[in-house]
Amino acid sequence: MAPSPFGIRTASPAAPLWAAGVRREVLPNGLTLLVLRDDSAPVVAAVTHVKAGFFDEPDCWIGISHVLEHMFFKGTERRGVGEVARETKAAGGYLNAHTSYDHTSYFVVLPADRLAAALDIQSDALRNSVVDAGELARELQVIIQEAKRKLDSPGSVAYETLHEVMYDRHRMRRWRIGTESQLAGYTRDDLVGYYRSRYVPERTVIAIVGAVDPEQALALARARYADWPPAPGAVDPSPEEPPRVGIRARTLRGDVAQAELTLGWRTVPPLDPDAVPLDLAAAVLSAGRGSWLYRALRETGLATAVSAHNYSPTELGVFGVAAECEPERLGDVLAAIAAGVRRMAADGPGDADLERARTLLQARWARRMEPMEGRAAALAGAEALGGVQLLDAEYAALGGATAAEVREAARRWLRPDSVSAVAYLPDARGAALTPELLRQAFALAPAPAAAAPPPPVITVAAGRSVAGSRTHGVLHVAVAGADLLVRRKTGVPLVTVGVYVPRVTIEPPSLAGIGALAVRTSLRGAAGLDAAALAFAAERLGGSLAPSATVDWLGFATVVLQDRLADAAALLARVLADPTLTDDAIAAERQLMAAEAKQVADDMFRFPFQLAFRAAFGDAGYGLPVGGLPDTIAAIGPAAVRDWHAAGIAGVRRTVVAVGDDEPERIAEELAAAFDDGEPRAAPLRPPADAWALDGHPVERSVERAKAQSAFAMIFPGPARRAPERHAAELWAAVASGLGGRLFDALRDRRSLAYTVLASAWQKSRAGALVSYIATSPEREDEAREQMLIELRRFAVEPVAPAELAQAASYLAGQAQIRRQSAGALAGEILEAWISGDGLPELADPAAAYRRVTAAELQAVAERSLDPGRRAEGVVHGGRS
Repeated sequence: MAPSPFGIRTASPAAPLWAAGVRREVLPNGLTLLVLRDDSAPVVAAVTHVKAGFFDEPDCWIGISHVLEHMFFKGTERRGVGEVARETKAAGGYLNAHTSYDHTSYFVVLPADRLAAALDIQSDALRNSVVDAGELARELQVIIQEAKRKLDSPGSVAYETLHEVMYDRHRMRRWRIGTESQLAGYTRDDLVGYYRSRYVPERTVIAIVGAVDPEQALALARARYADWPPAPGAVDPSPEEPPRVGIRARTLRGDVAQAELTLGWRTVPPLDPDAVPLDLAAAVLSAGRGSWLYRALRETGLATAVSAHNYSPTELGVFGVAAECEPERLGDVLAAIAAGVRRMAADGPGDADLERARTLLQARWARRMEPMEGRAAALAGAEALGGVQLLDAEYAALGGATAAEVREAARRWLRPDSVSAVAYLPDARGAALTPELLRQAFALAPAPAAAAPPPPVITVAAGRSVAGSRTHGVLHVAVAGADLLVRRKTGVPLVTVGVYVPRVTIEPPSLAGIGALAVRTSLRGAAGLDAAALAFAAERLGGSLAPSATVDWLGFATVVLQDRLADAAALLARVLADPTLTDDAIAAERQLMAAEAKQVADDMFRFPFQLAFRAAFGDAGYGLPVGGLPDTIAAIGPAAVRDWHAAGIAGVRRTVVAVGDDEPERIAEELAAAFDDGEPRAAPLRPPADAWALDGHPVERSVERAKAQSAFAMIFPGPARRAPERHAAELWAAVASGLGGRLFDALRDRRSLAYTVLASAWQKSRAGALVSYIATSPEREDEAREQMLIELRRFAVEPVAPAELAQAASYLAGQAQIRRQSAGALAGEILEAWISGDGLPELADPAAAYRRVTAAELQAVAERSLDPGRRAEGVVHGGRS
């Protein structure tokens, strides 16, 4: 066998061929077309991949690629401002874009029969953007708000600062989105100069994946792109970075709740033979609950989060490790990370560790390729690097890499004398990170290898014959104590499976978070297995065990290779029914949850909503976060957790949901063998509705922070999940929010108040709400609130236009189809209908329910709900010192 571009000579004959069946055509102008038929869902994705990103920007144009990405949606000679988004919505699709170091990508996903419309819209925006000077000036203010939002994200600040510390000359070192002063100075001439020199056919790949005829798709694409005149793309490479050896460190301080620690090493570009072994090294270190750093840091409570990755954008690579922790524990966390990295370079992974990591990464590949846009983006990216065959070559390299190759790659690149690090600490807490501290941490001898747990003995009962009924494609089988809900979804060889119980009682305010604490602690030991053995047992099947704690249910889920479903089901059943819940395990998980509850205050999206829901419902029910508050979590004792588990989980009838590419009856037989334990459990009664804490005047909870933005969430009482008006509420949200929505147009496009503005229909089993959110400059907070209320009130005093209503209905109908291309989304839809909704009949045709809603019905919901005097607000006032 000839060596692959990744330097690996072995391949698995059973490995999926991700590029098989791709039709490739290079037009005379140099543009590349890729088409792949995938009939697993009636959906199509079109991805436009332009080989121009942050690396292509000279210092005078830092961030301009991202500015141009925004202007893509701002009109052409044929389409006015907002028309690109509105036409896409009307076709039932959604669109988005992102700018990276080596490319800019635009994608649209919509029902397959609307491909012609999608290509018409996307090609027009790509080729004919007018870059209007007035629109550019307004959009630059929006991007400045986006930059401020990024400054309020501690993880983003730490990570990009790490690149600045690591590199002296290469463009990787720059704050990629650009600074406020530089962004504000860009002119139309700047944008047009970059646009015309980079956005040319030879630097463009169009990838189409979905339920389409390849010949027809190619013909449609030729009609839209073949007459684009060829032009040479400007080449302005980054300055080369000279090799260096040396330890570097930097400490940042600010208004943050926890410490952010990031470490990095310079590594290799994506086609280097060491790239895949470094990916595996990162997975051994941090992928899943059985990883070295999870066990050393997260399981022990030293850190609330830890991750590792090897990122390779075209011409270089960065191996990074990141952790979040209490500032006082920074030294211990650094020592544990250093020990893991030293061990990787000295000993490499053992066979069990390597196979666990490899299986997880292979399953991640399958999940990445499941949605049409994921496969299209992967194909376009591979083509830009050298050809779609690189996908299969990389996957083969993943299957063939050895422990020795992982060790040698780590030894070559993760050198103790070349590490860089950044610590972002709260003001006046924690010791500064210095090069000497890094040197000391990495100078110690490698940590002794912690043996991987032996394969657990899990008794898997033989599948048993079952009888059930089908409703809209879902097989329902009732067994003693559980309802099994199974649906087939073709596409990838994976099964999404989970077991859940509805919340039958509401957590007392003093025990807020106890349900989440019970399910999370269950993964620290069950059925005679400790945390490591549980993790390895699941991850050898292809997925991690994930706790699920929501306002309406509790449970566990995983995604595993199709032929390992019986093992996964047996494992899930034991975790749910037989957790050890020891005092020590509860204490360790409680400590982590308390730290996470504190850290929510650093999230400028989640925290305003947390404040708003407490204002809306008080300190009870939906007013308290699922994960609890720092003081409530700290006060929960082990006995209370065990009692809660016995009454609120173990004794409640289970709902088991599985979606995968196999016959539903066969899946149900394997599930029945695991979950039919002979104990009859009746379907629980639903708890009563939650009471609102609103009494005719606005209620606010707010905090003041030293942040670059202010952010607020508004909550108005609305239809609950089973209310007949719920579809009208969702139509309202579709008219109000998203690209082309009223709030987007009024607050973002016309007034440049924000980068993020949204509206949503929040619908749960015991209550519902209409919600909105915006983040803006502190000096414009009052203006943003006033304009938000004006736009919301418009819905109550005047009906939406027929075109708006039709567009929103088409959008929601299309999204209903698009969601079903993912097994995970299908499983979630089934679960929500069963536990929170009206059961499986509502899966029949969600599009029909949206199309039946009238303008008068939507206005009636708005009249009842959007009363400014009955609203709750959660506000983070920024700009305060």
